[in-house]
Amino acid sequence: MPQTQARSMAAAAPAPDAAVPYDLIELLFFAYRDFVGGPDLILAEYGFGRAHHRVLHFVLRRPGLTIAELLDILKITKQSLNRVLKELVETGFVEQRTGVQDKRQRHLHATAAGQDLALRLVRLQAQRIQAALADLAPEAAETVALYLSGLIDPAERHKVQGFLAAPR
Repeated sequence: MPQTQARSMAAAAPAPDAAVPYDLIELLFFAYRDFVGGPDLILAEYGFGRAHHRVLHFVLRRPGLTIAELLDILKITKQSLNRVLKELVETGFVEQRTGVQDKRQRHLHATAAGQDLALRLVRLQAQRIQAALADLAPEAAETVALYLSGLIDPAERHKVQGFLAAPR
C-alpha cells in the first residue's frame, strides 16, 4: 500500500472513545503476550502451541479429567480438542484411561513427561506473576484475582470458582 494511502486511512480512523479503557485493553494484550511468550518458546521445541499448553495444564491440575469436562473448561470444539489431544497422547505426554464405571468415558492423565513439561511451563508463568506482585501491597493478589474473575463471563464465574476451589 502506498505511504500516502496509508496516511489517509490512518487519518480516517475513528477518534478514541473516552469511555473505552484502551490503556487497560492494551495492557492486557501485552501482559498476555509476555505471559505466554516464555512457554511458547518451550512448546515450539516440541512442535506444540498454546492449545497443547492449555490441555496439558488442565490435565495436570485435574488428573482423571474427562474429555467432556475438558471441553467444558476450554470452550472449544471436540474436533479441535481431538487434534491436540491426539498429538499429546502420541508423543507420550498424556494418556487416556477408560472409565471404570462408564466404559465410554476417557479419563486423561499426564504422564511423567507431561508432568515435567507442564511444570516447566507453569513455573515460568508463576515467576512472572510473583515478580509482578512483588512490588505491590500484600493484599494485591486478592485484588488481582477479583479483577480477573470480573473479566470472566458472569454465567461462568460460579463454575470457574468451583473449579479453582476443588482441584483434584
